[in-house]
Amino acid sequence: MMGVVVRNRPSITPDQAETLAAMGVATVHEAQGRTGLFLPPIKPIQQDRAIAGSAVTVLAQPGDNWMLHVAVEQCRPGDVLVVACTTENTDGMFGDLLATSLVARGVVGLVIDAGVRDSAELRRMGFPVWAKAVHARGTVKATLGSVNVPVVIGGQWVKAGDAIVADDDGVVVVPHASVDAAIAASRKRVLNEEAKRERLAAGELGLDIYDMRPRLAEAGLRYVDDLPNE
Repeated sequence: MMGVVVRNRPSITPDQAETLAAMGVATVHEAQGRTGLFLPPIKPIQQDRAIAGSAVTVLAQPGDNWMLHVAVEQCRPGDVLVVACTTENTDGMFGDLLATSLVARGVVGLVIDAGVRDSAELRRMGFPVWAKAVHARGTVKATLGSVNVPVVIGGQWVKAGDAIVADDDGVVVVPHASVDAAIAASRKRVLNEEAKRERLAAGELGLDIYDMRPRLAEAGLRYVDDLPNE
């Protein structure tokens, strides 16, 4: 579907976004059944940033950032701009000027299956970006794409309004209808890990906490005092 801008879409709440960002990508991914995790090479261009927000999706043509400018108008505070391309592309489709526009709209970050440039300035601005590449090659504004249509990015199906969580570990999507369930499962996982962390800090071994010994023995693991002579 090309040449379409969908105005109406759901959003997650600020509390949901704050909670998901605090839980982090790895926890949310595991908690929702190891689903939704974006594949490499989409990765952060900065460190120590964790965000979550509602997806504003863009389907763009390679080497053409026209629809990113169109999408800015559809952005609301707390959103994450999610840009997919119709085919493989690493051109620098996004830089500090578009970031300035997104900041003015209250957008909390960008996830893009293409390149970005002005990376040092983006970091100075404090605008978080997860991208396939950093590449100075510029783009044109010539071919229509679409905004707020379903897209495939990082191997995942993303719809406008889905929750996007991104941090140093990558990016994960949570379907809008599953946000509350993902938060509940993530909280349960965090509590479980905190209990295990206390036991590990006290010197207990993961071998015993996870009851690995019987399974290791069944798999054939043997302990010997010395290597046999050959």
